[in-house]
Amino acid sequence: MTFFDTVARAKALLREQTRVSTSGLKREFSLDDEALEQLIEELVDVQQVARRNGKVLEWAGPAVETQSRPAPPIAPRETPKHLADKIRQSKAAVEGERKQVTVLFADVKGSMELAESLDPEAFSRIMSRFFAILTEGVERFEGFVDKFTGDGIMALFGAPIAHEDHAQRACYAALHLRDEIARYATELKREHGLSFSTRMGLNSGEVVVGTIGDDLRMDYTAQGHTVGLAQRMENLAEPNTCFVSANTAALAGGYFALDDLGTFNVKGVSAPMRVHRLNGIGGAKTRFDLSRSRGLSRFVGRASDLRTLEDALEQTAAGNGQVIGVVAEAGTGKSRLCFEFLERCRAKGMRVFEGRAVAHGRNIPFLPILELFRTYFEIAPDDDDAVARAKVARLGIQDQSFAESVPLVWDFLGIGDPQNPAPRLDPEIRQRHLAGVIHQFIRGAAEAKPMVTMIEDLHWLDAASAAFLEQMVDVRSGTYS
Repeated sequence: MTFFDTVARAKALLREQTRVSTSGLKREFSLDDEALEQLIEELVDVQQVARRNGKVLEWAGPAVETQSRPAPPIAPRETPKHLADKIRQSKAAVEGERKQVTVLFADVKGSMELAESLDPEAFSRIMSRFFAILTEGVERFEGFVDKFTGDGIMALFGAPIAHEDHAQRACYAALHLRDEIARYATELKREHGLSFSTRMGLNSGEVVVGTIGDDLRMDYTAQGHTVGLAQRMENLAEPNTCFVSANTAALAGGYFALDDLGTFNVKGVSAPMRVHRLNGIGGAKTRFDLSRSRGLSRFVGRASDLRTLEDALEQTAAGNGQVIGVVAEAGTGKSRLCFEFLERCRAKGMRVFEGRAVAHGRNIPFLPILELFRTYFEIAPDDDDAVARAKVARLGIQDQSFAESVPLVWDFLGIGDPQNPAPRLDPEIRQRHLAGVIHQFIRGAAEAKPMVTMIEDLHWLDAASAAFLEQMVDVRSGTYS
């Protein structure tokens, strides 16, 4: 019998009896003292389905407070096809291997009190929506929901689908979930008067991947307390925050804004652990950005490549728009070449706009295109919806032919005005219209001053962005490069 077989049987026994003695568990499953403590830790701290009361374990999972209260639906929804295909493709390679992953725990703060204050069916509906938000957010960044913990989830990034940037994906997911759950909490406060808060924790380290069944369910066992430490981060976290271990901070630092909270004494760890709070996106988006922040070496040996780009720029300044593709093997300096070229463009007083496709963006339609739109309209990351709408509308005032398209652009950017909604259009017509708006904007801007637009890492473009970009790239217009 494996450890997790014992966990499953112990959980079933505890659910049925509601209270069992620790000595009874030890005798029932023939455990020594160390194995008993590991079992209790898994049930109490990791899966959070039990409470320890001296020498007694009490069931703390769903549907045991009263016979009439139904458990919230915590069965995972069907894995999206694109993720299921990737998991099956990697199945043979990952079973039984040690994997570097980032583990995310998320749960509802005070779920027991929330359940007691609500009708059972209302509580079930609220939790069902909560689990759906969590699952969608994890899968958005190609994470995997490993298990549901009664009032939350445990998810992994980096297995079963291997990702070199697993810590970054986990941080992106945590920020996305923080914002989505905040919107949901506002909705619950407005409609039901409820205070709904969550907490999250992240830790990175090694796990051993178990078997993958046909239903894509997997078992993981932690090495070096990887899973347990993620759960400890969650326990430490304040409501509506995500706490991050030093392991994850070392992998994600620079890409994300992290507050160093100092050291904490953590159960199961002999020395105090340094803990960080995840606040938002950092200044770096790529490894090159991190290198630039540390200082770049002298730029040499690329005179011919740079001359090619500058020749194209001269053609653009003369009114003959150009499109240039920069293609080479990884590590050959494409980002540095483009950086140096754009710096020269800025020095000449040209307007420069940048967008970037990212590895996790293949599952997020229009991500780099939205970034471009925001730079075109000078929308800053901290602008609220009203400020962002005003910046778009300002261009509509300057160019009356653009004014009627303003609500459509608002809607596309996710800053729509309920008082002035965008017209309902067929998706294909809407996309053509938006591409036309960009052409219109670029033509108008280029009349005053030549401009350069760069989109980096096109190999990560999602299908919708690729189609949009094809419509945008119209060399015959002769208005942009």
